[in-house]
Amino acid sequence: MLTIKNLSKTYDNGVKALDNVNLAVPKGMFGLLGPNGAGKSSLMRTIATLQDADSGSIDFDGIDVLNDPQALRQRLGYLPQDFGVYPRISAYELLDHLAILKGLKNSGERKEAVEGLLAQTNLYQHRKNSVSGFSGGMRQRFGIAQALLGDPDLLIVDEPTAGLDPEERNRFHNLLVSLGEEKAIILSTHIVEDVTELCPNMAVLASGKIVLEGNPIEVTNQLNGQIWRKAIAQAELSSIEEQYNVISKRLFAGQTIVHVMADNAPLGFEAAPANLEDVYFSTLNQHRSSTSEMPAETSAEASEKSNVA
Repeated sequence: MLTIKNLSKTYDNGVKALDNVNLAVPKGMFGLLGPNGAGKSSLMRTIATLQDADSGSIDFDGIDVLNDPQALRQRLGYLPQDFGVYPRISAYELLDHLAILKGLKNSGERKEAVEGLLAQTNLYQHRKNSVSGFSGGMRQRFGIAQALLGDPDLLIVDEPTAGLDPEERNRFHNLLVSLGEEKAIILSTHIVEDVTELCPNMAVLASGKIVLEGNPIEVTNQLNGQIWRKAIAQAELSSIEEQYNVISKRLFAGQTIVHVMADNAPLGFEAAPANLEDVYFSTLNQHRSSTSEMPAETSAEASEKSNVA
């Protein structure tokens, strides 16, 4: 169990990336949803001991993470949002090098671990090829392989499917599921479908705060009977937004499909089954209406990028 209490972080430029975050992460897949700029990467980097917090605590199975980061590192696997590689080195050589850095000194055990992880991530046949020439999906699978070196108890994957095509995204999902329930796995993403498909527990982070936490099915069921949809012309959108609580809009076959949240059916709308996307967007809308929030482009994660060494 990973337990985060009252965690806060403000960068030197004054941006408050984490604002009194409280979170409990059990074993199994845990989805952390949030828009770009919510502070997800700040939270992941703090948990992974790559940056200090200003205040608060992080405990993992009795380890005081902020005061004893090395103890967590021995049990941690981390796939960051941007995973860099050496330009002219094979997948096998790079994973073997990373295994040495992770403390796998015995050559026989290291060979078994490296070959096993390349096979598990469906990369064994590409082991002699340079990782720099891998596709995005192959590189993400290699990233998981390096994160699994040493059989960690806590695995953090930050925006792992962003930019992947549907086939690679599905393959990556199957890989995460195959890791089982014995590890605590944090999936940090802004892609709602990833959490819908993989995670029995989740939280939504916005403006550095946890604004929702729970089981995806349970929080979705709470919206049943409150979601209504209608196909409209683009010219009608501004009028609809003035009249109703529009929580999402998307294009489908050239039409704009709007979802609104209301206790009773608005005129011309039909009932729509609630889904996690409705939960996500309605939660963000409620949060934004109750706070004076910075635009996403100038908020927490924009600051994170300028603070990453």
